[in-house]
Amino acid sequence: MTVPANTTKRVARLILTLSTCAMAAGYASAFFRGGTPSWGPWLLAFGIPGALGGVMVLGAARERKGVGSLALPFAFVIITLTIGFCLALGLPANEGPGSTLWLGLPVRAAIVVYGIGLLPVVVLPVAYALTFETQTLSAEDVECVRQMGKLWTAREDAIADAPTDHDVKPL
Repeated sequence: MTVPANTTKRVARLILTLSTCAMAAGYASAFFRGGTPSWGPWLLAFGIPGALGGVMVLGAARERKGVGSLALPFAFVIITLTIGFCLALGLPANEGPGSTLWLGLPVRAAIVVYGIGLLPVVVLPVAYALTFETQTLSAEDVECVRQMGKLWTAREDAIADAPTDHDVKPL
């Protein structure tokens, strides 16, 4: 089932707006008297992946196909980021000299570096490469953009050539 692009974009804009508000509230919580409340970082843990997901969907949604086959990689990245941030926040801060290391890093640092930093960097380029032919602009899309550009230029030229009030001389 394909979701129309206008619905996809509407939902993406809503998620982007809510995520941006969550991030703003999370950052603003750092200025509270008595220190940052415990909910501040959690707003960022959910807001950042939501905003990234919203931007990815807005950039990839096509008129007739929505995001198409990029839906699964996008969902993977959003879920991976959300789980990674939540794990990094939720795990106890008990690292010390005798802590267990994952690939040379303490557990929470490994989650951030490998889960949040590395996995999306591997998944998204591969997904974009595999879907490049179907997700890029077609020849008719490029022609439509050219026509819109010509119309825009003609409109701007007409506005620039139109007489203004100070061009009219009194009798």
